[in-house]
Amino acid sequence: MNNFQYYNPVRIVFGEGQIEQLADLVPNNARVLITYGGGSAQRTGTLDEVKNALTSNGERSVFEFGGIEANPEFTTLLKAADMVNEHNIDFLLAVGGGSVIDGSKFVALVAGLTEADSTTVSREQAWEALTSGCRSLDTAIELGAVLTIPATGSEMNSGGVINYSERSAKLPFGNPLVFPKFSILDPTKTLTLPERQVMNGVADAFVHVMEQYLTYPVNAKVQDAFAEGLLKILIEEGIAVKNDPTNMDTRKNLMWTATMALNGLIGTGVPQDWTTHMIGHELTSLHAIDHARTLTIVLPSVMRELKDSKKDKLLQYARNVWNLDTDAENAVDEETLIEQAIAKTEAFFRELGLPVSLTDAELDESAIEPIIKQLEAHKMVKLGEHRSNDLEVSRRILQRAV
Repeated sequence: MNNFQYYNPVRIVFGEGQIEQLADLVPNNARVLITYGGGSAQRTGTLDEVKNALTSNGERSVFEFGGIEANPEFTTLLKAADMVNEHNIDFLLAVGGGSVIDGSKFVALVAGLTEADSTTVSREQAWEALTSGCRSLDTAIELGAVLTIPATGSEMNSGGVINYSERSAKLPFGNPLVFPKFSILDPTKTLTLPERQVMNGVADAFVHVMEQYLTYPVNAKVQDAFAEGLLKILIEEGIAVKNDPTNMDTRKNLMWTATMALNGLIGTGVPQDWTTHMIGHELTSLHAIDHARTLTIVLPSVMRELKDSKKDKLLQYARNVWNLDTDAENAVDEETLIEQAIAKTEAFFRELGLPVSLTDAELDESAIEPIIKQLEAHKMVKLGEHRSNDLEVSRRILQRAV
């Protein structure tokens, strides 16, 4: 196991009816901006529930900013940041899924990057901050979250991903200043989600775990066992929620598993490989494919293209997650075992109604070269746990995905 530091200050408030805790979680005299997405928070009554909880005690001024996209847009978020400055907001409350929370983190970081003698955020400074991952920013507005879509784990980490359509860019950022002060996880809020969003969430969490797990062994038994357990839960409960979407026990397990998939714990002290995500971001940017669906398209091809460097962990994955090769009398060779595990992964995604190839997304080989050019433009030219996945490796991965 490699040396590491682990820090996570997020207070998790989990369970049904816990939105009422906002009265005690948000500072009494805060000027609060509620951020949310495309309107489901309004339609389902969650927004009213949040506002009622915020105003039930204390002297809070409450403002709203809606319309944050499923892939949060840079230009939209700058409008929210301008609103922060206009109304002297000192607390952001993100109500929604990972996109709303990611976007709110970015707003919290860039609101202070204003034009001279103005409350308007500088587009140039904000873009420069994003291209450098926001790591150098040293101030941020406090924020909390009310999670409605389990998927990204953003409710318990300090990172995010922002889309900038004008530049065909989808870029990650991270800064410890934007760990949420708290996140409320009420699994009943997931009952109103369409099946597509639920399945996307399962896939997103699954690939988050895989990219922290599927590298090479460093004898990190706790992290490996935890990751394998999360994967098995996602397989079991992903299929269960598709077959019985009203089961609250399943909803609870999925919500907590998605949070644990990317709160930093299973990634401590181990190598990580985010190749699937980096290629997937370009697919979303260029073709507007749901983020999770880009991941299920790319991951099987990553596994096949990199099976030699990932051989030991692929065999461990086959045996410990899919229970393959458990009968010595019917044991197969290692190459076959690895392919069986990849095929099982594809079958699982397909059972959830997710694509596993570019063809499934109505794309062909002509889509590959623009993705490679975008990877190059965004300096994604040394990916993987060994930093050895160059553009040619990415091209071969995409060719396998056709």
